[in-house]
Amino acid sequence: MVQGAGGRGLVGVQSADVQAGQKVFVHGLSGAVGQGLVALCLLRGATVFGTASRRNHAALREAGVEGVFEYTNKDWVAAMKAAGGVDAVFDPLGFESWDESFSILKEKGVLLGYGGNQGSLSGSEEEMARSLWPYMGKLVVRGMLPFTGKRTGFYYIKPGTAGCQDGLAALIELLREGKIKVPIKAVWDLTTEGLKEAHQSWGKMAGMGSYLIRVGAGQV
Repeated sequence: MVQGAGGRGLVGVQSADVQAGQKVFVHGLSGAVGQGLVALCLLRGATVFGTASRRNHAALREAGVEGVFEYTNKDWVAAMKAAGGVDAVFDPLGFESWDESFSILKEKGVLLGYGGNQGSLSGSEEEMARSLWPYMGKLVVRGMLPFTGKRTGFYYIKPGTAGCQDGLAALIELLREGKIKVPIKAVWDLTTEGLKEAHQSWGKMAGMGSYLIRVGAGQV
């Protein structure tokens, strides 16, 4: 959780150079990466908006998110434009979602993509089979156009690299100081029954956080 989701969140916040007083928009607020982005953006003094399942809206507002929208509709586009736009968007959905996210950027705003999950939300095999490459090309080219004043990019982390290790160390230090927390939804033991229950519970339990499997001595 810390190295993967937290690492992506840290790289994203650093790449976007999120500053105090800025407005940011995060797609998938209640996911592992989304929660990492929320914590790190709030820590920097930014105001956070984004999309999530309705069942998680109350918890996200309690966590400090200013505005939460349903991910199943596009109300957020008009709402954020009416609010004057945002300084940064973090979008793991890809495809047409990057067009919509780009449209709510302020001048000099930045859109960062880090996935192509739009198809998995629809459940359509045809959607999931689409290639992300043409959309990634469009995303990058948009950021190269001088007259827009906006930046774009696609980022990822590569485990084992120096940058990844430095980021992991920074996250652990933030955890040690109590500045961020790792939300954990449930923990199971590494047993046949535990794995079965964890698998059956995936996506069904209320609340936010990661599922953990506890590995005992001698099980590694």
